[in-house]
Amino acid sequence: MEMEIDPDDLFRDDDDDADNELFQGRESTKDLVVYLVDASPKMFSTTCPSGDDKDETHFHVAVSCIAQSLKTQIINHAYDEVAICFFNTREKWNLQDLNGVYVFNVAEQEYLDRPTARLIKEIDSVEESFMSKIGSQYGIVSGSRENSLYNALWVAQALLRKGSSKTAEKRVLLFTNEDNPFGNITGVIKTDMMRTTLQRARDAQDLGISIELLPLSRPDSDFNVSTFYSDLLGLKSDDLARFMPAAGKKLEDMKDQLRKKMFKKRLVRKITFSIANGLSIQLNSYALIRPTLPGAITWLDSVTNRPLKAERSFICADTGALVQESAKRFQPYKSENIKFSVEELSEIKRFSAGHLRLLGFKPLNCLKEFHNLRPSTFVFPTDEELIGSTSIFIALHRSMLRLNRFAVAFYGSSSRPQLVALVAQLHTGSNDAPPHANDDQIRKAAALIKRFDLKDFSVFQFANPALQRHYAVLQALALEEEEIPETQDETVPDEEGMSRPTFVSALEEFKLSVYGDNCDEENAVGNGKESETSKKRKAVADNAVKECANYDWGGLADNGKLKDMTVTQLKYYLTANNLPLAGKKEALISRILTHLGK
Repeated sequence: MEMEIDPDDLFRDDDDDADNELFQGRESTKDLVVYLVDASPKMFSTTCPSGDDKDETHFHVAVSCIAQSLKTQIINHAYDEVAICFFNTREKWNLQDLNGVYVFNVAEQEYLDRPTARLIKEIDSVEESFMSKIGSQYGIVSGSRENSLYNALWVAQALLRKGSSKTAEKRVLLFTNEDNPFGNITGVIKTDMMRTTLQRARDAQDLGISIELLPLSRPDSDFNVSTFYSDLLGLKSDDLARFMPAAGKKLEDMKDQLRKKMFKKRLVRKITFSIANGLSIQLNSYALIRPTLPGAITWLDSVTNRPLKAERSFICADTGALVQESAKRFQPYKSENIKFSVEELSEIKRFSAGHLRLLGFKPLNCLKEFHNLRPSTFVFPTDEELIGSTSIFIALHRSMLRLNRFAVAFYGSSSRPQLVALVAQLHTGSNDAPPHANDDQIRKAAALIKRFDLKDFSVFQFANPALQRHYAVLQALALEEEEIPETQDETVPDEEGMSRPTFVSALEEFKLSVYGDNCDEENAVGNGKESETSKKRKAVADNAVKECANYDWGGLADNGKLKDMTVTQLKYYLTANNLPLAGKKEALISRILTHLGK
């Protein structure tokens, strides 16, 4: 069978999103995580206060953290794989048939696999039937050589045999509130158990598996990591003081994760950088800032809810028979049809082997801001495959800084060739002298910043509210929850905090110092008179407030009528309430609902 080639389609990207070439895709490294949860009686008898003034057991805290982590992981890193393993259990369930260890799993899923909605639902309700189906008992007892902690580490290590350490980060997360697991044992037996357990941990670490401890402190005493676990984790004396606060924060982060997609700081791709005369070095690439988008749509069977597989068949227009042989394409040329096979087309489109090739250098002032068409990718040398890459890279980097140059290079994929600029970091920027503040302005600015300082601030604390709601709806559908989880818009200004007298005073003093007595910073134009742009902006805002008052927004939201309104009408509300106007109609409606608290 022959198909005429669409010339515009010949060089179209093969992938859905060619921008993923440098920083996304399944070639990226992924996390393989085993959650080890202590199921000893002490985990069920020890309680701590929760946010709703109820006491919850340490076992509940651990399971809740894991469930929340899995919900976030499906959004964040869908290809990461997990296993959940309980130790100090009455029943045993593991491939090694070791006592006191129970690997929790659900049907149609491997022990170490990508998390599913069914796994999350069952781990969220595991406490209801835990005692009857799995049971809790101490697996390290006097007069017995059984060592459940040793067995748990062995099972975790076996689960993490999957995947290469070059493409996967392997971790064990251990939840326990027992800082002295061998406390009831003495003498040679205790010494031998401690020695073998520590050796099992070192064996796992030698295989590239990192072990992380998430300790749960009892109300009457803090978890003492020095008793045993400092040796297992390999903590030095300098690290001991910082360990517990850091571990506590990590536990809180797991409990309070937002539904948001984050690009983890992990290796994305290895690139060969060809410099000159056959000289090449190896670079690792890392993603920096990327836009967050909802996941791709997956079509499901309405009965089984399983993903549908699309298949395409070609039928001969003349005979109606199903065409079995592979299709060929052609391009009319003069009076003849030139045939192409799929392999020939792929070869035609192959501009480069995918290497980064140096073309030359240019002064930094030749690089303009509008040349940056896509988010940047960070590259760093590695000596894993090509020894000496780091030394050559450093020499090149220093020369580019000293000579104030950037490198022009060619990066060609099979479908999209492009020129890229390699800019050495630590560049001081333009030589034009920026305006300087006087001493009084600096003091007033420092006082304002001190009043407005957010403790432990991170940009990761804030998520797109529209996507938050999108993911909340998906979660409710997947887990068959009756109510959609509440989403909080962290981007809304803290009006109450910003209205405090101390902050208002500091802000007014800063404005007075910078803009003078008769000038509003938004309207500061030369002689202090209001600009035409400011007048137009104010007129638009006044009109929006007037038009906004004509609608019962609460009633429209409750009756689902917002979708029937025009974008212009929706923007009346957003403008009147100083909310962002960007986005499609669905995003505007979501923003209004969030502001109304619906």
